[in-house]
Amino acid sequence: MDLAWYARKAQEVAPDLVGCTLVRRIDGVDYRGLIVETEAYSYGDPACHGYAGKTDRNAAIFGVPGSVYVYLIYGMYHCVNIVTEAEDVCSAVLLRALELDRIPTWVSQTEKPSRIAAGPGKICRALKIDRSLNDIKLERDCPLWIEPRNPNFSETLHQTTRIGITKGAEIPWRWYLKGHPSVSKL
Repeated sequence: MDLAWYARKAQEVAPDLVGCTLVRRIDGVDYRGLIVETEAYSYGDPACHGYAGKTDRNAAIFGVPGSVYVYLIYGMYHCVNIVTEAEDVCSAVLLRALELDRIPTWVSQTEKPSRIAAGPGKICRALKIDRSLNDIKLERDCPLWIEPRNPNFSETLHQTTRIGITKGAEIPWRWYLKGHPSVSKL
C-alpha cells in the first residue's frame, strides 16, 4: 500500500486496516496475517504514548505515516503500531489481533491456531516483531508490510471502546471483525 494512504487520522485508518493483511518476511519466507482487530491512538488522547511529548523511547510514533512504532510492555511483550496522520504528529494504530495463514515453526502449538496471534503481544511473538523493526517504513519487500483488503471484503466491523488501558478507556476507537475467532477479547 502506498505510504500516503496512512496520512490520515488514526481513527480513520484503524477501521480501514481491518481486513488488510500484515506480511512479515523472515529468512526469505513470508508469513501473512489477516488483520482482525485494531485500536487508534492520537494526540490529545491520554492513552497515547506521545501524549506527554516526544522522547527517545516514543520518537517513532511521531514518524512518517506508514512507518512502524514498536514498544515493549511489562518488560516482556512487544506491540506493533502503524504510524498515521503526519510526521511530527503523535498518531498510530495498534494492531491487536491477526488470523495467521500458517503457524511459524518456532511458535508453540499449545493454543488453537486461531488464538496464536489473538492479542498485540501474541502478534509480535508469533511474527518475531521487536524493536529492531521500530521506525521502518511499511514498503513491499521490507521485513514488514501491509497488503490491501480483498476487493470483495464485506465483513461486519464492530466498533467499541479500547481495552487494556486505564486512561482514555471510554474512547470508542477499537474495531474488530464481529464473531471472528482470532479477536483478542469480545
